[in-house]
Amino acid sequence: MQLGRAGLAWAAALLLAALGAQAAAGDFDPYRVLGVGRSSSQADIKKAYKRLAREWHPDKNKDPGAEDKFIQISKAYEILSNEEKRANFDRYGDAGESQGYSQHQHRQFHHFHEGFYFDESFFHFPFNSERRDSSDEKYLLHFSHYINEIVPDSFKKPYLIKITSDWCFSCIHIEPVWKEVAQELEALGVGIGVVHAGYERRLAHHLGAHSTPSILGLINGKITFFHNAVVRENLRQFVENLLPGNLVEKITDKNYIRFLSNWKKENKPHVLLFDHMPVVPLLYKLTAFAYRDYLSFGYVYVGLRGTEELSSQYNINVYTPTMMIFKEHTDKPADVVQARDMKKQLIDDFLSQNKFLMVARLTNQRLFQELCPVKKSHRQRKHCVVLLTGEGEKFAEAYETFLAFAVANTKDTLKFVHIYNDRQPEFADALLMDEEKYRGKSAVVILERRNNAGKIAYKTLEDAWQGSNEDNFILLDLLDQLRTDPGLLSSETVLADLNDELAPMFLIRWLYSMLDYISDCWDSVFHSNWREMMPLLSLLFSALFILFGTVIVQAFSDSSDARDSPPSEKEETAAKTEKNDASFSKESNRIPKKGFVEVTELTDINYNSNLVRLRPGHMNVVLILSNATKTALLQKFALEVYTFTGSSSLHFSFLSLDKHREWLEYLLEFAQDAAPIPNQYDKHFLERDYTGYVLALNGHKKYFCLFKPHRSGDEGGTLGSCEDYDSSLHTETRGKSSCSPGSRSIKNKLHKLSFWMERLLEGSLQRFYIPSWPALD
Repeated sequence: MQLGRAGLAWAAALLLAALGAQAAAGDFDPYRVLGVGRSSSQADIKKAYKRLAREWHPDKNKDPGAEDKFIQISKAYEILSNEEKRANFDRYGDAGESQGYSQHQHRQFHHFHEGFYFDESFFHFPFNSERRDSSDEKYLLHFSHYINEIVPDSFKKPYLIKITSDWCFSCIHIEPVWKEVAQELEALGVGIGVVHAGYERRLAHHLGAHSTPSILGLINGKITFFHNAVVRENLRQFVENLLPGNLVEKITDKNYIRFLSNWKKENKPHVLLFDHMPVVPLLYKLTAFAYRDYLSFGYVYVGLRGTEELSSQYNINVYTPTMMIFKEHTDKPADVVQARDMKKQLIDDFLSQNKFLMVARLTNQRLFQELCPVKKSHRQRKHCVVLLTGEGEKFAEAYETFLAFAVANTKDTLKFVHIYNDRQPEFADALLMDEEKYRGKSAVVILERRNNAGKIAYKTLEDAWQGSNEDNFILLDLLDQLRTDPGLLSSETVLADLNDELAPMFLIRWLYSMLDYISDCWDSVFHSNWREMMPLLSLLFSALFILFGTVIVQAFSDSSDARDSPPSEKEETAAKTEKNDASFSKESNRIPKKGFVEVTELTDINYNSNLVRLRPGHMNVVLILSNATKTALLQKFALEVYTFTGSSSLHFSFLSLDKHREWLEYLLEFAQDAAPIPNQYDKHFLERDYTGYVLALNGHKKYFCLFKPHRSGDEGGTLGSCEDYDSSLHTETRGKSSCSPGSRSIKNKLHKLSFWMERLLEGSLQRFYIPSWPALD
């Protein structure tokens, strides 16, 4: 027992030594570089950075090591200004990815454990975390990988995702079940993912996983949480419930003819799986989901009474699973595969070779692009033979003969398709120049797509397609010539995109969306915690606020205004004049809607709503003033911008220089020569006069345009600086400078602001981009 305690003490000592060595490995200490303590606030760190940056900026400091020092200062500020990087440095001594260090730490635990032969089951502690998590390494997800690859791929297959973290004992408990189910479902075609909440907090928050372990399903970009006991049967059933319920139709002797005959209406081949299982296998459902845009699926339970005729007609071996694909002919399958153990790879290879009908109908642009791809090289030329026909018995014979020709001349470089002229009139009109010649008849066109913009080269058969032997010989001769003479396709045109004939109506799509949303809300009410319910509650209260706080109040205010102030004769005359003046109506978006300008102060309270979270396309025009110049500048500002208040995308505010000078100076550092870094010994730096500056801030795209006070006698003063930086600092000693308030009236600072506003709306002003909006406080 004493030996065991001594071994444990040695283990703890070695563990602390390893951690100490890891912490000492990093020579770069951002706290030491900036000269701040580990408990320093962000404001202290920012002040230290600005002071050191001004001191060691290479443009101001001629010391040979200034540039390296400045780089170290910037790197230190980058680490400490980011809370996540700062926490990683405090915890691991490294601000980079924590995962690499964590794995190194796990390796230390692993070798340490193996060296002393501890039994981790005795301690009930996850020393061997590397071995425990090794099966999850290939499934680890990152935020960009999830957004760019996993979400789009979820429209082809469902995903089962586990949220885990370090020191999660419940995660250890479910790991054996998870490992078994993940291997089983991955073989069937289910995507597997693992998110480590400690290293991928952003992704875990995006998924709505606020506790570990959590398991969720992802399909069609929609997330569903698993709420039952983590056992194999429940997880399989959970994945099966993610799939739509109408993927596979149960087929018997009574409905197989109707099912197979739907190929014409759905424009898809139909697949039948014959098996002796009473329920549809999960593998078959997953396959049906992956190929639902190309194929229709049916399942025949051969052990069920009522399928004997079907099994006998197609000579089915009831003891071996059999898969058949039917195309235009329902009396015999186009292809068959039979195997005792249907594997996913076998099924995928079989279906990928039979995704289209022999003569598919072009019902949308995506199908046209797949069947008739753009040529990539001379050896990869692919041509489409298109039958332009109509619907009904009148055109049935022409279609049947064209289908027979396609079956007899199937090649990899040729695709046979047909199209209904009435449903795709633009397509037909572009290819049939002589409409009268083909009116009421079918025509055949050979075409080759040249680019994705719709350009094609084509040749139309001179005579209408009747399906006679002569027509067959003519078409066959043209196809033979085409193999040696690509110039045979002498005509060129540009085709418009095809109409989507099979797309559901807007009302049906809206109904499906509403049902999905109601289903999500119902599931949230019964299973989600309050944190997951916050988006729904926020939406509900927002709707109530808009209803009662805007609509009703506006209705009462409009009615009271109408009673209290009837319109005057002048107002009625002006209203009639505006309605009759066509040229004035074109500029109505610039007409002032009110007799005054609404200018609000930019403060800590409204900073986020008026700038940081400003809607895309909107800008906030901010006037910089001080308490002494507030009244005069606001009056001039209102006169200059009054004609622009009709634009709903412009907002007008003012900023107090006495309160927020530091915020303004930080912003101006991103403008060229607007606020260069001064010398650290310049005592007049904090006295620089910024009153009269105007900033147009685009909160969504993170840029601003700058107006500087007008300099008398300078026509370009609206866009140039008032005077150079150094001369503007000494406002006390050079009181008669052109920028000082004593040399001209304060209002003249905003002279020609209206011309600057014109250029702002034209988009011709210089833009200064920033990485993020600084805090106003």
